This record gives sequence, C-alpha cells and structure tokens, in this order.
Amino acid sequence: MGNMTLVTLLLCLSLGAMMVQAEDPYLFFEWNVTYGTITPLGVPQQGILINGQFPGPRINCTSNNNIVINVFNKLDEPFLLTWGGVQQRKNSWQDGTLGTMCPILPGKNFTYHFQVKDQIGSFFYFPTTALHRAAGGIGALNVHSRDLIPVPFDRPADEYNVLVGDWYNKGHKTLKNILDNGRSIGRPDGIQINGKSTKVGDNVEPIFSMEPSKTYRYRVCNVGLKYSINFRIQGHALKLVELEGAHTIQNVYDSIDVHVGQCLSLLVNANQEPKDYYLVASSRFSKKPLSTVGIIRYTNGKGPASPLLPPPPPENTGGIAWSMNQFRSFRWNLTASAARPNPQGSYHYGKINITRTIKLVNSNYQIGGKLRFAINGVSHVDPPTPLKLAEYFGVPEKIFQYNLIKDDPSSANNQVIIAPSVVNATFRNFVEIIFENHEKTIQTWNLDGYSFFAVATEPGTWSPEKRKNYNLLDAVSRHNIQVYPRSWAAVMTTLDNAGMWNLRSEMWERVYLGQQLYISVLSPERSLRDEYNIPDNHPLCGVVEKLPLPAPYTA
Repeated sequence: MGNMTLVTLLLCLSLGAMMVQAEDPYLFFEWNVTYGTITPLGVPQQGILINGQFPGPRINCTSNNNIVINVFNKLDEPFLLTWGGVQQRKNSWQDGTLGTMCPILPGKNFTYHFQVKDQIGSFFYFPTTALHRAAGGIGALNVHSRDLIPVPFDRPADEYNVLVGDWYNKGHKTLKNILDNGRSIGRPDGIQINGKSTKVGDNVEPIFSMEPSKTYRYRVCNVGLKYSINFRIQGHALKLVELEGAHTIQNVYDSIDVHVGQCLSLLVNANQEPKDYYLVASSRFSKKPLSTVGIIRYTNGKGPASPLLPPPPPENTGGIAWSMNQFRSFRWNLTASAARPNPQGSYHYGKINITRTIKLVNSNYQIGGKLRFAINGVSHVDPPTPLKLAEYFGVPEKIFQYNLIKDDPSSANNQVIIAPSVVNATFRNFVEIIFENHEKTIQTWNLDGYSFFAVATEPGTWSPEKRKNYNLLDAVSRHNIQVYPRSWAAVMTTLDNAGMWNLRSEMWERVYLGQQLYISVLSPERSLRDEYNIPDNHPLCGVVEKLPLPAPYTA
C-alpha cells in the first residue's frame, strides 16, 4: 500500500471516528424579554415582547438538534418560559415551571439548553410565571424531520404558523390581581390570530398567500387561556397530517377543533378560484360566541373574499358529540418513518399490563370567599423553593409532602387542601390516568416530559368496564387531552423519563389557582443514563440557596 493511500485511509478513519463522536447540531439564540405596547383586539395594552416581537421569534429546528437560548429578563418581575410539549429527556431542569426552576429575576439572564431528541412536530413556547401568558411571550417551535427520514406527505410549498387564541383587554397585572383577590377573570374579550383580530370587510393586508395548485402546511396552535377554537378556511379542505408531534392518518375535515394548548398540522391545497379567502377562528362551548378572521390571498388573485363565512360546528350537546367524534377519528400513522415520541417504539401499548391507575377529578371551591381550583381535593401552590430542587438537595420534607393526592378521589374528604402537590411515581411503570370532569365547562390537560396515548373520551363517569372501549391499537401519542363537560378521558403512558414533571390544566386561570400537580419520577440507579445532573448555571433559591451541591451522578 502506498504512502498516500495509507495517509488517505488513516484520514478517513480519523474523520469517521470524529463523526461518530460528534454531537448533534446546535442552534443558538439570544432573547431580550421586554414590555411593549400591543393591540391584539385594537385596544392598547402592556404586552411581553421577545426581541421586540409579538408573537415572539419562531424556532425552526430539526429532530435531535440542541437548542441553546439565552433569555435576558428585562421585565420588572420574575419570568420563565416553558417549551410547550417538547420533551426534555432526562432534563426537567429545563422545563421552565416554578416547580422545577427558580425564576429569572429582573435584570438577570438564564441560558436554556435542551435537545429535541427523537421528536418532530408543531409546538409553542410560553411564559409560566404569573399571568404572563395573557400578555404575550409566546412563539412557535417547529421541529422538522431530518432530511434522510421520509415524511408521509410531499414537501409543502411553504409553512405557516397560526398562533390563535382568546384574548383579554385587561392587562396581565390586572388579571393577576383579580385572581389574587379570589375572583374569576371571566370571559375573554375576543380572539386573535398571530397578534391581530379582524372582522369581515376590514381593509387589511393578507396574513398568508398561496400560489394556485400548490399545497401549504398550516401549523395551528391554540395559545389562549380558556376557549377551545374551531379553525376553518373558506372553500378549502383541511387534511390533518400531524398532531402534537405524531404523524396521523390523513383524514380530511371541513373544520377542526383545536383545544387550549394543542397544536396540529394541516395541509391545504390552493385549488380554488384565485382570489381572497377568509381563514376563520371561532370559540367553542362558550356562552358568548367569539370569532375573528384573517385573509388568505392567492398570488394572482382577483377579487375580495366572500362575506359568507363557513358555518361553525353545532353547539350545545350536539356540539360536544361532534367534537368528540372528531377526536375519535384521529389515528396515529403507524407506518410513517419519522422520529416517534416516547415511549420509543411502543407500537403495542395495548398489550402492556397497567401497573397503576390514577383517577383525577377537577373541581372548584370558595375558600374564605376566594376562588380556588383543585385536583382530587388538593389545590396546588408554588413554594419559594422549587420542588425539584428540594428533592435533589434531599430536603423535601421542608417544602412539601408526597402523595397528598390519592389515586382514587373517592377516598378524599370534602375539605380542600391548599399545599404543594407532588405525586410519587415508580420509574418505568406503565400507568393509566383517568381525567374525570364533573363541571359544565370543557377542560384541557397537559403532561410535561411525556407523550401519552389518548385512548378514549366519553360522556359520564369512568369505571373499569369502560376499558373495553379503549383504542388499544393506534391512539395518537400526544401530550394534551381535552375532557368535555361532564365527561371523562383516559390516557396511558410509560413513566420512563426521570425528573419532576408538571401535570396541569391548560386553562391558566385554573393553573394559577391550583389545578396542577407534579409527578416525581426518580430512577433508583441515580445514573446519568436516566437523568442529567443539575446544570452549572441553574440558579438556586429558597432553602437550598446556601446548601452545598449533592454529589453528582457519574455513570
């Protein structure tokens, strides 16, 4: 073998070794969080901007990318962001909730570092502190499939993010004061799309454009505080292709319900007469219907949009049935070759033995004349020391008591407990969680750190024999589930992601007043294979602020 050939071989081997050891790509961001005047419903109010923008900057990344975001808090109050369904594998330190992190104090910064490991899909980030979600600080987070991984549809001509939700004209500090005084914030004042609200006939610029005969991907997220939203586009069919990080069977809909906190992707073909069309977003299950529109313009379009809007789905009892049937039509595409949400490779979840059933019932109370929301009789409050830090430093007894919430709410008495709420769970157990809603309003629930299989939702109350109605084959793997009025929903998941994870209502009034809990999932191995150590830059506060760091995990 010649010298040059040998050198070339050695160089190739060296480069190959470097590639094997190389980390996945990094994306770096620097965000300045400030106040600014915004007018989503035409009324000026104090909003929260990121780099001067509302909505905030869009994150476009690819499966397995490392995301590094240095957040500078230039508000006059503490601030945190969470990443809306993006799973922090082994890393609840970056989850951005008050149970896991000390908030970023005014004038300070914190650098988030997380990986979108084995994930694809549509998500959004938002603030978890105070009532900041009512003021902005919200943006899209799109996770694309890697180029080598086939996607079950052709590449669209373009992608559009639609951040839609109800909105209040009262400022976020006023809303917080209302809740602090024990009253409800009441009904929203309107609906906004990407920070704007428009009526039929308004002379406004289009929010999106389409070329004839081309197909576009609309990533739609409900970023509101209270109302479910029905989404539709005048004269165009909506093909569902992705729901909260899972490719779906590609059913076609005239309109689709998007519940609070949920995201999905729709393919829309520009196959109509070239002109303007209205995109319509209207509230669901609300006593006072609210709606807004936006204009979609064909690039060579001639003529305005018709003032005749496509009708919303039926309301009242029929509306619940319509929406419930739509939920049942959602199916996971098991043949799609793409990053799959956890549990990894779990195509046969219906054959796994359930090791624990947790039944959660939401409720509201008047305590001393003040409104509180609770789960199984426990109304959560965030202590000054984050729960995860107290547990990690070995002093949980100073901050909280495990398992105030019982798995069966019938064992709870009629007195509500106001305290930090942490459920102790066993690592890698396969659990069934039942959400039972006895109230007249729809609920939406989110579980951080996991995707779960949404196997059923039905009217009435749950009982074990209802399991015969579960979809145990191709239920969509997702992280949000809606529970209709006086109905129940069931989900199943493997608790294989060690950490402290927030399970909460997505209605932020309810979160703020107690309708949330944390699930502590500790690996008995205390190993880096299961959970990362506390980051070097992680701020300390409360009773752990002056304590020495525990011995780190090593292997």
